[in-house]
Amino acid sequence: MKTTLRLIILLFIFLPNSILYAAKVTPIAVIGTLTGTVTDKADGTPIIGANVTIPDLKIGTATDDKGHYILNHVPKGIYLVQVSFLGYSTVSQQVDFSKSSTLDVQLKTSSIETGEVVITGVSRATELKKSPVPMVAVGKTYLDQRSAAGNVIDEIANLPGISAVTTGPNVSKPFIHGLGYNRVITLMDGIRQEGQQWGDEHGIEVDQNSIDRVEVIKGPASLSYGSDAIGGVVNLISPPVVPEGTIAGDVQGIYGTNAGLLNSSFRLQGNNKGLVWGTVLSAKQAKDYQNPHDGRVYATNYDEKDARVMVGLNKSWGYSHLNASLFDDLQAIPDGSRDSISRKFTKQVTEDDLFRPIVLPAELNSYNIPVLHQHVQLYRIYSNSNFTIGTGNLVVNLGYQFSHRREYTHPEDPSIAGLNLHLTTYTYDVKYNNISSGGYETTFGVNGQYQNNTIDNATDFPIPAYHQFDAGPFFIIKKTFGKLDLSAGARYDIRSFSGQAAYIDTLTGKYPQLYAGSNPGSAPGVYAQFAALNKNFSGFSGSAGATYNLSDEFLLKANIARGFRAPSISELSANGPDPGSQIYHVGNSNFKPEFSMQEDIGVFLSLPNVSASVELFNNNIENYIFQKQEQNPDGTPVVNPAFPLYAVFTYVQSKARINGGELSLDVHPVNWLHFENSLSLTYGTNLGNGGPVADSLKYLPFIPPLHTHSELRANFSKGFSSVKNLYAFIGFDHFSAQNKFFAAYGTETYTAGYNLLSGGFGGNLVNAGGKTIMKLFIEGTNLANVNYQSNMSRLKYFDNTNTAPGVQRGIFNMGRNISFKVVVPFDLSTHSK
Repeated sequence: MKTTLRLIILLFIFLPNSILYAAKVTPIAVIGTLTGTVTDKADGTPIIGANVTIPDLKIGTATDDKGHYILNHVPKGIYLVQVSFLGYSTVSQQVDFSKSSTLDVQLKTSSIETGEVVITGVSRATELKKSPVPMVAVGKTYLDQRSAAGNVIDEIANLPGISAVTTGPNVSKPFIHGLGYNRVITLMDGIRQEGQQWGDEHGIEVDQNSIDRVEVIKGPASLSYGSDAIGGVVNLISPPVVPEGTIAGDVQGIYGTNAGLLNSSFRLQGNNKGLVWGTVLSAKQAKDYQNPHDGRVYATNYDEKDARVMVGLNKSWGYSHLNASLFDDLQAIPDGSRDSISRKFTKQVTEDDLFRPIVLPAELNSYNIPVLHQHVQLYRIYSNSNFTIGTGNLVVNLGYQFSHRREYTHPEDPSIAGLNLHLTTYTYDVKYNNISSGGYETTFGVNGQYQNNTIDNATDFPIPAYHQFDAGPFFIIKKTFGKLDLSAGARYDIRSFSGQAAYIDTLTGKYPQLYAGSNPGSAPGVYAQFAALNKNFSGFSGSAGATYNLSDEFLLKANIARGFRAPSISELSANGPDPGSQIYHVGNSNFKPEFSMQEDIGVFLSLPNVSASVELFNNNIENYIFQKQEQNPDGTPVVNPAFPLYAVFTYVQSKARINGGELSLDVHPVNWLHFENSLSLTYGTNLGNGGPVADSLKYLPFIPPLHTHSELRANFSKGFSSVKNLYAFIGFDHFSAQNKFFAAYGTETYTAGYNLLSGGFGGNLVNAGGKTIMKLFIEGTNLANVNYQSNMSRLKYFDNTNTAPGVQRGIFNMGRNISFKVVVPFDLSTHSK
């Protein structure tokens, strides 16, 4: 393991340097600096603290007390420059640095957030309004004000079209338009996240405190990421590089009242003449969460530690950043078992599980992780590099990840892991971006991954050991013709999969274990768990779209995209229990790859005091794979005799259609007051395989219900006296009843509708010189303390196998929670002293 890590680090250091040397051989004309002044268009006064960035080069700065700025290490080429400041419309302008080294900008005050720039799934940084691909993006301010969320996925789960399948407050999987798991790729700085995402019982292995921005692509229109992005992409983006000559950071703490959440983080960054570095250290823990119906929910507590470091160079030839991070989470495993009379939670204490005692109040109210828990670790090393070569840029992203997931499920032997998965992943992404003299933006590239998964030192084996290799060449082209922005591209993916045969020995030890001897077919007490399997999949995907700017205020967008997804390891080969999900998974090696065809259309209006949008989508999927619970003729769940507590779920394929849309209306009667409204609706229909579809099979699982969100928000950026950037809001969310569910075999049940009330306020405390000395964010969720169950919560189905008539089965979601977040920034730069 240590030798492998050394080789990876050397590769990440020397490969970018080799490319850099090649880049230096080709003469590069360098402007060196970009300078200018940012002023208020109304009165010409300088704007202090405006952000000036070039997203493609990962450089930025802020204006001084005269509104002046300077950016160093700017290479020749055409790049998008973004200038933004709170309370003003963002200005995004392409600049040809072979002709200009000065850019003065006038900003207009505005109540409408415009000019957003995205970098995910596009050849170069692009204004969001110009991209026909359905996307949404949020920044640091949005994330800070959602501090009550237990993880970064929950922070964005209220955005239109976005939801999450949850297993408690720290386990959330992103869903986009009703698609998730291996149909949505999560990226960290453009590097795909790989951590057994087929599993239900663990979340995204990322420190929420290290994320400053999130960009989401809705649907298969992104051609940059290949198989598994058929549902969309979530790109989690780390803090930007600080301005040159700066050493700065912050210390922050969060406390949540419901589960006693303690979340602390330390951040420090520096930039010395283009030598950039940074670190984020975090620790987070919580007790079992509570609600009025269940009280404290046993085994939902957790203890997470995170660390991240970055070092790199930002120079006139581009940039190269080397990153390393560690995610380490101890997560309790709930099963929902209760005393049949008192309905208090019980726990397993013996291997035969003949008796379960009631969990004592002191244990429910403790930070101590129970004996039965999971330990999820993710080690990650990755580099992001962008080199100016010729008239374009060569982007090289390389990643190494080691995911180690253990579930401790033996109460009498707490050190023995029931599940023990080791997944090693190497990712590569190489592409060349160019803008031709005719204004065509083109990208040609190839990316993919190699994986190796092992399953030894365990007693439960839901998936086999395997090797997997992915590769996908692609191209993207963009061009603007007056008011019309066009983009198109294509991709061809291949996946080679090799699963290893495995036999289980039931006699040698106390628990089942992998058999390593000879002649497994005739050895006593040995049975076949997995057969050897070799599969190859390939498929074409493509996308074409247009944005028509009827005016600066009124836009029309349309896009059509074909997606491809190869079946995952669990869908092909699963044959075993997964303790954390309480499921015995059964795969099917005969599955075909999924292909989708999605059409998107949108209308967008942005006026000085009103903005509105309507977005509709229709997605037809061939060979859609989903799970169904097996039932006996009498309606009881089928169980594997060796694992009587685990319901058997098999994967099946069918044609499917998912369609719906999002509406938004934001009204700003005055500059400081915002009335924001949105509606999201998704339908998921099982079309079967040619014959009639029974009513119980008619709908797809895990489809979110109709969701409306209304928020009345007041923003006072200039504040009062020593308090600046004041805000306050009150929100109302309505979730309709979900009566369109996958009822067959008891897989899903009806979910009642519910309403949730939220609110929050905060601001910045500044000193006499206007420098921020503290930031405060307070947020309350479920303020009315409503008892409710979300159809996207897996805990809804966690209970005893049999319950008394009239008992509401399952576990309810979190009750009232109020969070307090305090951020104390500091600046160690020489100029700040």
